[in-house]
Amino acid sequence: MLILRAPVPVLAIFAGMVALLTIHEFLKLTESYGVKPLRVLTYIFTVIFFVLLGLNFGNDKPLLSTAVFVYCAGFAAALAPFIFLTRAMKNEDLSSGYPAAAASAFAFTYIALPMGMLVQLRQQWAGAFYLLYLLLVVWAGDVFAYFVGKSMGRHLMAPRISPKKTWEGAAASVVASVAVGYLLFHYAQPISSALLRAGLIQRRDGLFGLEQPGIVPVLLLTIVLNIAAQLGDLVESLIKRGAGVKDSGTLLPGHGGMLDRIDALLFAAPVLWYYAAWRVMQ
Repeated sequence: MLILRAPVPVLAIFAGMVALLTIHEFLKLTESYGVKPLRVLTYIFTVIFFVLLGLNFGNDKPLLSTAVFVYCAGFAAALAPFIFLTRAMKNEDLSSGYPAAAASAFAFTYIALPMGMLVQLRQQWAGAFYLLYLLLVVWAGDVFAYFVGKSMGRHLMAPRISPKKTWEGAAASVVASVAVGYLLFHYAQPISSALLRAGLIQRRDGLFGLEQPGIVPVLLLTIVLNIAAQLGDLVESLIKRGAGVKDSGTLLPGHGGMLDRIDALLFAAPVLWYYAAWRVMQ
């Protein structure tokens, strides 16, 4: 409901809160690497970024909003190392300055920027539909990878990083994502119409008539999104394995931390954001 109907500034606030919780977990993981991150400054920098995103939205011209986002995100990414390294000069132990600044800058680009892209994606034409598509594709791939890998998996994908991930599970993940992506776009117009009648979306947030992309590009996009999502999951496993922990946190009992829940989205979101922005500019 939130991604479909809530005002974009509200979505920006929610995404910012998720980003802050995830960054908190990530910075705690970096401490296992002997790094003392610049926690407070990282939180402040992230909050300012999402506040600016919320203030920049509300314009009905998605192309302009995309341009504003690019300027804002690009400037923030370039500014982050400068800000954090400047603050690190105050560290009593100068040898800790660069690792601390690097951890904070990486936390921003790894977590805050992709979450910001999810917010901006909602502002694109058919943004709510694309967000729904992204979440369902990623979740379907994750669920099928788990169950097929657990029941039929024989060939380990990356045993040093994630001992339970198998190639069979990865293949099932791709198939499931492609199936969901195909069904969503094949029935995009009736789905959008049903959501519109239910008051869950506005017309600009759905896919109607000539707005629908061809099915072949959609299938290729879905495959790329699935691969990105699986890589995102593996990257987070690498970080946790190096830190010597099983979960990124305990925020969600039985499911680990927030980073464990959104790791796949952090790699998949930029891919879909770029595709949607490119379609707008055609």
